Amino acid sequence: MLINCPYCGPRDLLEFTVKGEARARPDAAADLDSEASRAGFVDAVYLRDNPAGRHKEHWLHASGCQSWLVIERDTRTHEIFGASLVASDAEGAKS
Repeated sequence: MLINCPYCGPRDLLEFTVKGEARARPDAAADLDSEASRAGFVDAVYLRDNPAGRHKEHWLHASGCQSWLVIERDTRTHEIFGASLVASDAEGAKS
């Protein structure tokens, strides 16, 4: 299977490492002294979706250019629909 890296072009899947779903970070300025903020932080760090279907994930091109990518793929078929740099993927952290 090939992943189209924005810098390197089509590369073998073995060059990449999946790092988890692409979603927004918790607010860094949150007051972790409050119970609600701690619960929200724990949810953001430890609770992950496990969808069946299209899903966006963070991947690292570990054996290549070391770029962080947002890859949209189908978790049932492993079909890849696209790859973009994390910094340029405005939707990546939101979906």
